[in-house]
Amino acid sequence: MATDVLMPQMGESIFEGTITKWLKKPGDKVQRDEPLFEISTDKVDAEIPAPAAGVLKEIKVKEGATVQVNTVVAVIGGAGAAAPASAPAKPALQPVAAPQPVAQPQQPDQVIGFPAGAGGFPAAGRGEDGERLRSSPLVRRMARDNNVDLSQVPGTGLGGRISKQDIQNFIQQHGAGQSAGRPQAVAPLPARAAQPPQQQAAAQPAPTPRPATPPSVQVMPGELVPMTPMRKKIAERMVESKHTSAHVHTVFKVDMTRIARFRDKNRKAWEARNGVKLTFMPFVAKALMHGIRVRPIVNSSVVGDSIQYHKTINIGIAVAVEWGLIVPVVKGAENLSFVGLQRAITDLGERARSKKLVPDDVQSGTITITNPGIFGPQFGLPIILQPQVAILGMGGIFKEPVVVTDEDGNDSIAVRHIIRLTLGYDHRIIDGADADQFMVAVREYLENFNEDIG
Repeated sequence: MATDVLMPQMGESIFEGTITKWLKKPGDKVQRDEPLFEISTDKVDAEIPAPAAGVLKEIKVKEGATVQVNTVVAVIGGAGAAAPASAPAKPALQPVAAPQPVAQPQQPDQVIGFPAGAGGFPAAGRGEDGERLRSSPLVRRMARDNNVDLSQVPGTGLGGRISKQDIQNFIQQHGAGQSAGRPQAVAPLPARAAQPPQQQAAAQPAPTPRPATPPSVQVMPGELVPMTPMRKKIAERMVESKHTSAHVHTVFKVDMTRIARFRDKNRKAWEARNGVKLTFMPFVAKALMHGIRVRPIVNSSVVGDSIQYHKTINIGIAVAVEWGLIVPVVKGAENLSFVGLQRAITDLGERARSKKLVPDDVQSGTITITNPGIFGPQFGLPIILQPQVAILGMGGIFKEPVVVTDEDGNDSIAVRHIIRLTLGYDHRIIDGADADQFMVAVREYLENFNEDIG
């Protein structure tokens, strides 16, 4: 018996996905639940397991193609099935190059989300018959970005759903800021007295000269590699964040000697006792939560003209993977013990690198920590992940000579473990005084660390 392999629905608001890589080729044997292909959606990249054991008989959708959920992308036959000689069939949806307008923010719904934007047509409105339009968050954002009325876009998806390709085709045909089928208001021209034909001809404007042919693009030597779907999403969201938040950064030097010595002394016994590696990240996460207690504004977001103070602390932990960057979220971090915090951070990092995350793992973050310091920089200037208003960046930990003052006021030079922490914050709602007082609280917690880590 043949088994159809379907494009899965990786969350309630996800209605299409892009196949980024096939892990098997026609004719290969596959086991049930063995990774078969990789997909990229609006929210997460993931490996999709085979639904049955057998032989991969046919691949129907090529790598790089975007199709709706429940589309048959491959067929698995019985153990003796032979692979067809024909090439993979044409996918249901061909990828179409999307326009690149200046993006407006959107509601948080992706790996790195954005708040609802203003202006343009109501992208998630209703059609002329009053029925609510069916579309994904990605489609609604594209409609907002291009000022397109979704009620004018024909939907070819299930139940009339408007797909990504539908709106791309509409924009290509009608342009941004258009609403096909709706008359545009035109101001009446002032009345003019009748003129003789000769004067009318003289009054005609001179024909507009044809624009010069644009210069051809110079071909440079090298390899031209298309962006991956994740790379495109990262680029889009980083630009949107810079257009949304008034970014300001403040950098603090923090003496980590106390924690570094404590960790070196207790790490082996702690790891043997708890079965997980002891990193610097939970120390910084604990300090961040202490800072939020001092300045709660840092754990908030902008909603229209209001500020949403979050009741819980959901810490996004940026994870660098071979194919880009992803930010899984530790939910309710304020309720976790030190051991629980380290386990949650380790689990999310491992599942991010093995493409085992689910959409819920990357949603609802309220503040983020990024740690480029593992690669050696002194510090960085991280970009805020919308709709959050702050991100804490960790630099590398270096041994440095520092002036130390004893209780009697005597100065001396000592070698200390120093880290530079950077807070990127949204100056629309966080003032410099609040940001610096938050960082002072973070620094004091780390330099005077005295907590049972379990």
